[in-house]
Amino acid sequence: MQQELQSLPKGLAEDVSRNLVMVARLIDEDPESAYAYSKIALRLASRVAAVREAAGFAAYANQKFSEALAEFRAARRMTGSVELWPVMADCERGLGRPEKALDMAGAPEVQKLDKAGQVEMRLVAAGARRDMDQLDAAIVTLQSPELASNSVQPWTARLRYAYADALLAAGREDEAREWFAKAVESDKDGSTDASDRLAELDGVEFVDVLVEDENEDENEDEDGAKTAATQAEAEAEETAGTASDVDEDLDADLDADFEDEDEDDEAESAPDARPEDGSDAADSDSGETPRG
Repeated sequence: MQQELQSLPKGLAEDVSRNLVMVARLIDEDPESAYAYSKIALRLASRVAAVREAAGFAAYANQKFSEALAEFRAARRMTGSVELWPVMADCERGLGRPEKALDMAGAPEVQKLDKAGQVEMRLVAAGARRDMDQLDAAIVTLQSPELASNSVQPWTARLRYAYADALLAAGREDEAREWFAKAVESDKDGSTDASDRLAELDGVEFVDVLVEDENEDENEDEDGAKTAATQAEAEAEETAGTASDVDEDLDADLDADFEDEDEDDEAESAPDARPEDGSDAADSDSGETPRG
């Protein structure tokens, strides 16, 4: 890839390289984001075979099979390599054309593939047979020296898994269990769910402890929320009761104040007591002689 990018200006090559790195990094965990990065790289350098190939795999990971096939074909025209032949055939399957995939499985290009590519082509052909409800033919297609070999190769786990799955679909459960077990033995990096399938056949049920813990935490949170709500409600009722008592005390005080004010008003409105001679008390007490 680096050699192909050398044909681009330095700055452009660096931008394309960064986007291709993100495609490779995200394609398994976040295929949609990987696809977005591939489109950026494609806009920057559509005449670079590595870019077309990366765009094809990103589209393939998002099940955009028509787009993926177009990109793979473009990359193959640029390089002349048959390396992408199996995945191109699988795109034909994805487009609902298993017969075309089988035609490609019998094409001369298959003989030019390395061992890994030929095994991949066998897997695609078996999948096409199953698409056409030809289970027995799919089983026969997978039977090969690579399947029978005891040596573990990068493709061994997937080949054994596909064979076990086909046997199970055909109702041959005992044989399927045997081959799922062999797939588990060769699947060192967990590329298949053979262990889960084997456990399912043995009637073993797995409990997801993390999910249970999360559920317990959620229940505790709900109980805590309910308790808090109950306490808040009780406090609110207590506060309301206290407020009611305060209101009653205030009413009583106000009534008493009103009664006192009424008594004062009555006292002020009563007639003043005067001496019998009709003179003012103040004048009488002062000793002064009234002016004539």
